[in-house]
Amino acid sequence: MSVVFRVLTAVSALAGIVLLLDYTQGDGGVFVYFTVQSSVIIAVVSAVAAWRPVPGWVRGAATLYSCITGTVYHSLLANPASPFHVADSGAHAPHNILLHTVTPILAAVTWLLVDREPVRWWYAAVWLGYPLAYLAFALIRGEIVDRYPYPFVDAGELGYGGVAVAALGFTVAFFLLGLLLIGLGAGVRAVLQQRTRVEDATGA
Repeated sequence: MSVVFRVLTAVSALAGIVLLLDYTQGDGGVFVYFTVQSSVIIAVVSAVAAWRPVPGWVRGAATLYSCITGTVYHSLLANPASPFHVADSGAHAPHNILLHTVTPILAAVTWLLVDREPVRWWYAAVWLGYPLAYLAFALIRGEIVDRYPYPFVDAGELGYGGVAVAALGFTVAFFLLGLLLIGLGAGVRAVLQQRTRVEDATGA
């Protein structure tokens, strides 16, 4: 089952990227988006994990980034009530569904039901390294080309102070999301271990 879920996650992410490139007529500029970068990460990690062991903290990081993609998209970018809502004509296109919904769900399910290796809580802080590096990349690139990939990192509209406030909120939210993944993984692992002990005792 572990191989099946990991392969499905990798295929979903890869298919989403391929379909997005087809939708944008091969525009390599899509790789500036966190969505696409996180999808590349989860696709690679899942594919490798299907054939050989990958450290739990690496799989956890890839899972978090995929979950960030799904959470931010559905709660902010695709939510008309959000101040960061972005109208998207391709919202219901296959690539959008795969990248923002299917892949994050598969990644989360795989982490909770398949990848039950213990991970220390402070890795939730370590995992923030990539999102923070992405923020720096988006700001530097935006300063150069005067274009920003997401409205919450648009220093031209929000100013650097506004971006800093948004970034602080996202950092806290992503840390808590990482803790949630670690905590839920530990909870599922404890329940299954308890059930195994009960079954063994009953069988004895």
